[in-house]
Amino acid sequence: MASKSHPPLMKKHSQTDLISRLKSRKILGVGGEDDDGEVHRSKISQMLGNELKFTVREPIGLRVWILISAVGFTVMAVMALVFPNQLYELVFEEELSTTSISVRLYGAALLSLALIMWNGLYTAEKVIIQWTLLSEACFFAVQFLVTSVTLVEIGILPNAAMLLLLSRVLFFVVAMAYYYHLGRKPKKI
Repeated sequence: MASKSHPPLMKKHSQTDLISRLKSRKILGVGGEDDDGEVHRSKISQMLGNELKFTVREPIGLRVWILISAVGFTVMAVMALVFPNQLYELVFEEELSTTSISVRLYGAALLSLALIMWNGLYTAEKVIIQWTLLSEACFFAVQFLVTSVTLVEIGILPNAAMLLLLSRVLFFVVAMAYYYHLGRKPKKI
């Protein structure tokens, strides 16, 4: 039994050839515009279509809330980084006796949260929006606790600090309400 030696396999270059790939996509009916003007990237997306039932239903005012939060976090971060003594005096109505590094670190943390808020504003991913709202709510809860403990230790209760505490409770409730509403399963019709 003599075995025949086969010539080496020649690799077909048509798959890497751009013109051949475009011809294949045209034959499949993918990549061009359909009757509605939509460009489909795959046969699956062409078959399924872009139905509204697949999109996330956002609560009314969610994007406005995230925008307000992003702007608020950014403004507070800049104030804490640039004017730490004035920000402390505004809230606690007394001069900052120690170094301003703690207020500047607070500003850095606020700036990080502001970046998360800005990212959450421009995304369509439900999970990212939920994590954005949850991180915001956690921040407000922790800030409420820390500010309350600090006021008890100092032994004073300035009006600005009380307004800060009340606003943190309100912001926490709003963020958690959006988080809860976004996480609910839609009712079947």
